[in-house]
Amino acid sequence: MTPLLSLKDLTKAYPGVVANDNVSLEIAPGEVHSLLGENGAGKSTLVKMIYGLVKPDHGEMRMHGADYAPSEPRAARAAGVGMVFQHFSLFDALTVAENIALGMENAPRLSALSDQIRKVSDTYGLPLAPDRIVGDLSAGERQRVEIIRCLLQEPKLLIMDEPTSVLTPQEVDILFETLHKLSTDGTAILYISHKLEEIRTLCDSATILRLGKVVGTCVPKETTAREMAEMMVGKVLGTPTRAGVTPGDTVLELNSLSLPSPSAFGMPLRDISVKLRAGEVLGIGGVAGNGQDELLAALSGEMLAPPGTLKMKNVDIGKLGPNARRAIGLLAAPEERLGHAAAPDMSLTENAMLTGAAREGLENRGFLNWPAARGFAEKIIETFDVRTPGPGNAARSLSGGNLQKFVIGREVLQRPEILVVNQPTWGVDASAAAAIRQALLDLAEAGAAVIVISQDLDELMEISDRFAALNEGRLSDPRSTDGLTVEQIGLMMGGAHGMEVAHV
Repeated sequence: MTPLLSLKDLTKAYPGVVANDNVSLEIAPGEVHSLLGENGAGKSTLVKMIYGLVKPDHGEMRMHGADYAPSEPRAARAAGVGMVFQHFSLFDALTVAENIALGMENAPRLSALSDQIRKVSDTYGLPLAPDRIVGDLSAGERQRVEIIRCLLQEPKLLIMDEPTSVLTPQEVDILFETLHKLSTDGTAILYISHKLEEIRTLCDSATILRLGKVVGTCVPKETTAREMAEMMVGKVLGTPTRAGVTPGDTVLELNSLSLPSPSAFGMPLRDISVKLRAGEVLGIGGVAGNGQDELLAALSGEMLAPPGTLKMKNVDIGKLGPNARRAIGLLAAPEERLGHAAAPDMSLTENAMLTGAAREGLENRGFLNWPAARGFAEKIIETFDVRTPGPGNAARSLSGGNLQKFVIGREVLQRPEILVVNQPTWGVDASAAAAIRQALLDLAEAGAAVIVISQDLDELMEISDRFAALNEGRLSDPRSTDGLTVEQIGLMMGGAHGMEVAHV
């Protein structure tokens, strides 16, 4: 069979780094092909060349046996290539149909487009109402908008970048059913994910990249997740471990905390009560958009809390801002790394200064100690294996996973008494994810209290002592993770609690 897409010796270099080094691979019609590699391996650069966002330095691409060299995404789409990005590009205030129309070259009238959306939704099992406001949709529904926008173009190759990072297990099942149907209908899928068990379930074949080069291929169904991970990183992986720790005194207490969301499309917090003890890891799961960002903002000090609803060591801290909370040991790392956790155009040294000034002694009476800040940034880079030429590089120059390692490392190395992290390993490869989880466990073992907000259920099961689900701004009563199944957690994340979950 003639390959649908063929890449031969594709190379792309940037100053100081070769992102792709003579990469060759083939994808057949209807094949689900995985692209695997650790952060900085060159996956994003490769798919950007396929989608026309980046021009290769040399090498060739062929589509249906003919030369293929898209000068822009419009040309790639015209050739039958669609891409669903890791970050959604949707306008909250517009309807589903209006958002989809914005991504089309010659969009029909909204009434006709709505009929097309309903038809594609029904055909591929992706229920979606064209007249719904996007700001009111869950993360899973937003992803359906992106997928349907691609499917309306009838692609022959669909590229998917970390498509399940914000989905519940039930939503993942729906997505996989859709992808299987697309594959059966002849659409090839190039699938990027760090969730290796998903790769084993879904994909027919895999190409592994390391440092920009193809280092191997495999059939995922015949390869264990650990074997694939070790092919990606080129070494034997360790498993995060933690010595038994008896939790200490209560260090953080939320008492019936209710707060409106600062965003028109956000989720208010509703009557949240929970206690956190020293040395404990509390895992909080929930489908994106159920109050995770608001909860982190309430804990970090970006949103102030009513009197008596938020206490640290029996002291009311609800009216303290972020800097004051950091000074007493409550630190946070938000989900949005570029723009919230880190300033994109600032160097890593400057970003280290932004949150580490007080606790790391980087300033004195208004004077900033830049050599010390550079040293702190270098320590983060070395300890957390951040792949970058140096601390003078801008945050936006790092791959998503490497920036994530920098952000988490910056907070962990400040020795917090309480650390709140949202999606700590989002978009991070298996080796780096294991290192981040181990750092959080080590922090708890040293006596810190840790709250991990995540959509990665395996992650929560691996490192949490207790688990609570966040749904529509309400937090369930925490339960011990001992004996708690992933299926039960998935139901809790969807809003089922109590007896319904207990009898699954």
